[in-house]
Amino acid sequence: MHSRADNNTSKGLVLLVTTMSAFFFPFMGSSVNIALPSIGQELSLNAIMLGWVATAYLLSSAAFLVPFGRIADMYGRKKIFLYGIIVFTISSLLSGIASSAAMLISFRVLQGVGTSMLAGTGVAMLTSAYPAGERGKALGINVTATYIGLSLGPVLGGVLTQHFGWRSVFLVNVPLGLIVIAVVLWKLKGDWTGAGGEKFDFTGSVLYSFALIALIYGFTLLPAMPGVWLIVAGVAGLSAFTRWEMKAASPILDINLFRNNRAFAFSNLAALINYSATFAVVFLLSLYLQYVKGLDPQSAGFILVAMPATQAIFSPLAGRLSDRVEPRVIASAGMALTTAGLVLFIFLNRETPLEFITGTLVLIGFGFALFSSPNTNAVMSSVSERAYGVASAMVATMRQVGMVFSMGVAMLMFTLYIGRVQITPEYYSLFLDSMKTSFIIFAILCFSGIFASLARGKIR
Repeated sequence: MHSRADNNTSKGLVLLVTTMSAFFFPFMGSSVNIALPSIGQELSLNAIMLGWVATAYLLSSAAFLVPFGRIADMYGRKKIFLYGIIVFTISSLLSGIASSAAMLISFRVLQGVGTSMLAGTGVAMLTSAYPAGERGKALGINVTATYIGLSLGPVLGGVLTQHFGWRSVFLVNVPLGLIVIAVVLWKLKGDWTGAGGEKFDFTGSVLYSFALIALIYGFTLLPAMPGVWLIVAGVAGLSAFTRWEMKAASPILDINLFRNNRAFAFSNLAALINYSATFAVVFLLSLYLQYVKGLDPQSAGFILVAMPATQAIFSPLAGRLSDRVEPRVIASAGMALTTAGLVLFIFLNRETPLEFITGTLVLIGFGFALFSSPNTNAVMSSVSERAYGVASAMVATMRQVGMVFSMGVAMLMFTLYIGRVQITPEYYSLFLDSMKTSFIIFAILCFSGIFASLARGKIR
């Protein structure tokens, strides 16, 4: 069955299932950030290994997103979505019982693979089920679930870590995953394919995943020489991938989408820059609030919720607004507000009042809300129906790669300023220096993103 959801499958059910999965991924990312100091203590991890507990998950989901988006377009989006939720649920269980750093990081990689299957298909299923006039609203609800996941992550993660230990942060996903599996198996009829019968581009997938992993892993090894070589290999891999895709009969990523579709290209670039500039904010502040400010996980979580909660409140409004007003205007204004918030964080020190931190998080959250839904709407509205899966995977890939790059910047600063040690009081001033430099880089990045967002041109 193609494109529109059939009558048996109410659009509401598709919205429910994809919205639940849109909640999982960010919840996992943001709740683990709060648990990191506790994980570091129990498994005795240094600052850089702590970064890897967060980054391994992001990296594997980024590397597999586009291939799974393509497979979903060919073999059915519901099928890949279902396999994704199964892998995610099993790996959450395994992460919760891991007994060493190596085990935990390996299971986080597996969790990322499951997430890539979900993220590549959820938005595509929604876009298939909803006609153009209602799509902005549905995507707005979906994005809101992402932010509710981000919002509840620090709070629930803090409460769970404090009262039940860090393992509970992973184990809480298991019952939720089982509910989604049950709904998909019993209630969702039919499947959506936009590119059935086409061949899967295996070479392109391997080149793409290799290039992305080399690039990002290399980034975290800087300034050592192996890091430089891996980055060079990653860049070479990406250019080989681009050349291969331009010749391939059924490419996993239609490069013409970028070459001939200005709105698609610049909307994706803007998303990449936005996530690169903002994702590590919560990671850095989680460590800052617990180490430097001495807060417990629960209190730190309640402060960090300010940013995603603001995003959750204003995203649906921004999504609806983008059905009526030119998306680039709203998205670019959002990017400017986010830049202002990042500039304020450059001035953080030991004495910074918690009110200032909360207020700045609200500002960044509001900017992000204005940016995200309109930007997603712009990307999905700029492609034809057969490319929904790949476009949806591309949006998610930009988000993932941006997040990993953001964590890479933070980890690189740790390497340069602190080195491979556990963050103890004698290293707090070095930690603050590394954080300040990170925020300077993020503010400059975000400022450049305003121009990428403006450059996309008119969608309507």
